[in-house]
Amino acid sequence: MATWVDQLKNEKNRVASDQKNGPAGTATLVQKYGKCQEIVGRGAFGIVRIAHKVDPNDSKHEQLYAVKEFRRRPQEDSKKYSKRLNSEFCISSSLRHPNVIHTLDLLTDAKGDYCEVMEFCAGGDLYSLVLAAGKLEVVEADCYFLQLMRGVEYIHEMGVAHRDLKPENLLLTTHGALKITDFGNGECFRMAWETEPHMTAGLCGSAPYIAPEEYTDKEFDPRAVDVWACGVIYMAMRTGRHLWRVANKDEDEFYENYVQGRKSDAGYGPIESLHRARCRNVIYSILDPNASRRISAHQVLNSEWGKGIKVCQAGEEGL
Repeated sequence: MATWVDQLKNEKNRVASDQKNGPAGTATLVQKYGKCQEIVGRGAFGIVRIAHKVDPNDSKHEQLYAVKEFRRRPQEDSKKYSKRLNSEFCISSSLRHPNVIHTLDLLTDAKGDYCEVMEFCAGGDLYSLVLAAGKLEVVEADCYFLQLMRGVEYIHEMGVAHRDLKPENLLLTTHGALKITDFGNGECFRMAWETEPHMTAGLCGSAPYIAPEEYTDKEFDPRAVDVWACGVIYMAMRTGRHLWRVANKDEDEFYENYVQGRKSDAGYGPIESLHRARCRNVIYSILDPNASRRISAHQVLNSEWGKGIKVCQAGEEGL
């Protein structure tokens, strides 16, 4: 069974071979996946375009792919750039789950920049959906949430933590499936031959979704960080807003109100407004400021609330 290290070595050798061949990398990209056209996403990483691969037997039919074109970070040399992109690809391409984006290939273009090819999700991202809707209805939010937790449970079982879960990194199909994408901050916390997870350290991700232990602890379990972000995402779907700017009592009075509210008999207003006790209890357990008490993705799925959520057929099959 190939290890993460073996995968990384093999991928480095393959990409080195592609680079040696020079401009042929561009031809390979176009020949394999079609011409990159409209831009559908922008970020610090670069841009995402849609590649159109026309069926040679039927010019009216084409397969669409998402092509993520990576730009180099400031002061990033070729070696670090190559290592960063190969590491991300080795993680994302090894994952196969209906609720995780399918990463197909990593190629270089004529300029020597990396392009990651993925399945294309025509439904946009969860952030855009919530922004347009204001907030989601219970059935829809629950369906997306359960798909998210299934994807998170899977990557954790594979020894991978995402470290940057947020609505912008959750893509949707037109039929209603949700898929986790962008493993640029992902990390392997347990190798295939290990039984115990490695702790991690340092701030990572987008402020409203960062877990409180990232501000206070020297090291922490990256799985608990992912689960916290899922709780923040669920509340964003249900309320249409962020409950706090940063999960640090010294910096954010709204987060301080949450910490005090969960201790009171009346509870914390936005979570209490969810009405269903089974749902409230799980969200409180996900958003437990004490990471050692926070429940896992597996426990969420096996809770009374989790077991009772109905997922659409597209979500079940990742279509």
